[in-house]
Amino acid sequence: MFLEKETFKTVIASTPLISIDLVIRNSQGQYLLGYRNNKPAQGYWFVPGGRILKDERKDDAFTRLVLNELGVHLSIENAKFHGVYEHFYDDCVFSDDKVFCDEVSTHYIVLAYEVVLDIALDDLPDAQHSQYKWVDADEMLAASDVHVHSKWYVS
Repeated sequence: MFLEKETFKTVIASTPLISIDLVIRNSQGQYLLGYRNNKPAQGYWFVPGGRILKDERKDDAFTRLVLNELGVHLSIENAKFHGVYEHFYDDCVFSDDKVFCDEVSTHYIVLAYEVVLDIALDDLPDAQHSQYKWVDADEMLAASDVHVHSKWYVS
């Protein structure tokens, strides 16, 4: 269930969001990063992922997110649980409401799952990320434009 804008703003202001991050590695051991189109973390390289929706089972959210973010069908049984993380952001998805975003932070509880998957970058959807790349862990950790939350998955 997707929330109306004003309801979602109340949720962001009141409680953590639950999400799944997809730590995708290829057979060469490189990690998939996308350049974020949207806030939070807009303008950074970040792993794919997204929110779990109200009344959506975690396993179903994983399948939906893999399809939406990567364009492939994959169930959670094909993934390795990486851990639970907390992400805090000073910005929010509602960049059109500067007053709201200046006053409210965004807090996520993130379930990270790792998957080995060889996928062509040209086949990836562009709704959340404007471009993609494969990077080695060392390159990911050294880059100033890779978001710190994504770096946690390889450090």
